[in-house]
Amino acid sequence: MTQDRPFLGVVLMLGFCVLIPLADALGKILGATLPIALIVFVRLSGQAALLGPLARATGRPLTPPRGLWALIALRTVLYIGGLGTMYTALRFLPLAEAVAIAFILPFIMLLLGHLFLGEEVGAHRLWACVVGFIGTLMVVQPTFAVVGLPALLPLGVAFTFALFILVTRHLAKDTDPIALQAQTGGLGALILVPVLVLGTGFDAPDFRFAPIDGREAWLLFAMAVIGTVAHLLMTWSLRFAPSATVAPIQYLEIPFATIIGYLVFRDLPNGLAAAGIVVTMAAGLYIIARERRSPQAASQAAP
Repeated sequence: MTQDRPFLGVVLMLGFCVLIPLADALGKILGATLPIALIVFVRLSGQAALLGPLARATGRPLTPPRGLWALIALRTVLYIGGLGTMYTALRFLPLAEAVAIAFILPFIMLLLGHLFLGEEVGAHRLWACVVGFIGTLMVVQPTFAVVGLPALLPLGVAFTFALFILVTRHLAKDTDPIALQAQTGGLGALILVPVLVLGTGFDAPDFRFAPIDGREAWLLFAMAVIGTVAHLLMTWSLRFAPSATVAPIQYLEIPFATIIGYLVFRDLPNGLAAAGIVVTMAAGLYIIARERRSPQAASQAAP
């Protein structure tokens, strides 16, 4: 078992928030020309190819401890579902907007961590999450009239990844992060092979193999590397800190997604959305400052 180190967990989650919008931006570009299941397959295959040899070279076991296979399989299925739903949503929504709508996730995660893992949720963390959630609502725009039902896809992303993080938190205390990510990547790729074979046979547009040109190959490689590092940071974060501690930090993914969305796609939020971004940043930075001042906060009932 690993002792909680909440500030380290916060810093690692911050790294995740910087990198994951980059991987999402690449997924948005690739989703315009490639089947979604193929993108997820390459993403997970790349993760296994990168981390499997690293795990072996450093003596980490690639076989999980007895009794954890079911949880790892569940985590893998949730991972596939979350990635696929996000890449589908990005076909219809701007990057920052998709991330913002999905950011009911930390609030869901906070409640699930409290209800199912017995994690303490002190008043300061709870209020920071509430403030961050209000900021998220300010960022969300009335997209339903513009794109219809696809605007609901980020809500599915939020719920799926909330469950994914809950399972990860349960596994992270007893498994090595590199080995866990390698196992998830390999198992996910194996699950998707028959899906892609069947989808190709039935000519299902988003569940089939398709030719990949040179540009797409480089983008897929970059997405696999960046996404693998990002989720490794997230797994490490949950190894050192309860989900209730790192939940508000994830709100910082919104401003990073906004910056990347503007630089890559020239999408820029309006005034209200910009104000919401400031609010969410303030909530996340408050939690970082509090964890630095009080390293024992995560173990107290009311920090």
